[in-house]
Order: sequence, then structure tokens, then C-alpha cells
Amino acid sequence: MSEKKMSTSRRHQLKSLMLSIAKGLLQAEELEIQEARLKYMEEHCPPLTLPESMQELQDLCRKFNQNIERVDDERYDMQSKVDKCAKEIEDMKFKVIDLKGKFQKPALRKVRMSADAMLQALLGSKHKVNMDLRANLKQVKKEVKEEDKEAVGDWRKNIEDKAGMGGRKKMFEGGEA
Repeated sequence: MSEKKMSTSRRHQLKSLMLSIAKGLLQAEELEIQEARLKYMEEHCPPLTLPESMQELQDLCRKFNQNIERVDDERYDMQSKVDKCAKEIEDMKFKVIDLKGKFQKPALRKVRMSADAMLQALLGSKHKVNMDLRANLKQVKKEVKEEDKEAVGDWRKNIEDKAGMGGRKKMFEGGEA
């Protein structure tokens, strides 16, 4: 399907036409809302006539107070109904959650995965984690002492060297006194 491109002047002309129609519709809707508001106010709020005497003014205030109390009672009743309905809705949500929560768990399959791959899957590719603990250890070289190798041999060898104490061994053997 090949679509013909619209020229920019035609596009601007159609756009301005649509905007002017929308503007007219919005103005008509706004006038309709204002008329509905005025009609409602005329029906529910009669024009106020201020009384001239003190007694008539007090009667008017009593009448207003009665209207305020009646409206406040209605508001309280409506609020209690709304609260009751909200509580019922909340209870029903919990019941739905409870009903949805009762299901059999599917049998899990065994997956062979290394610890590195598991951590990478959990943490994402941002974190590079290495679980090879031996790679992180320091290399320690054992130093074999030469004395240990010599001590393994016969204990009688070099006994004079090990005797110490300035030749005391000779005294015990019966040498010089």
C-alpha cells in the first residue's frame, strides 16, 4: 500500500480546523455547565431576604441552624455507610486473596547450576561474584627447616657437640677431673 503524503499546508489547514471545532465544543460545554449550575442554585437556594426586626432575624438563624444540623446528620449517615462499605470491600478482598492462595505447588525440576551462575542470575550481570574460594586465598610456601631433617637421624651422632656445658660429659665418663 502506498500512502500519499499530505502537504504541510494541507496538514496545517486541517489541524487549525480541528482546533477551532474543538474550541467551539469546549465553549459550548462550559456554557452548559454554567447553566446547569445556575438552575441548581435557583432550585435549591432561594433568594435571601433579610428580616428587619430582631425576632425575625433570630427565627432565620434558628432555621439555618436546623438546616445545618440536618445536613450534618445526613453527612454523618453517609460517612458511616461509606466506611461500612469500605470495610466490606476490604473483607471481600481478603476473602478473594484467601481463595486464590489455595493452590497446589507444582513439582520443581532439578537444575544443575554452579554457585557463580546462580548468583549471577540472582544479582544480574552488574555484579560479578566469584565463588571460587581457593582462588582468593594467599599462597603460603612451607619452609622446611634443615635442623628437623638432621634430627631425624641417629641420636648418638654428634653427642659431644650436643652435650654442652663445657665438656661436662667427659667428667661423667671418667675423664679429667
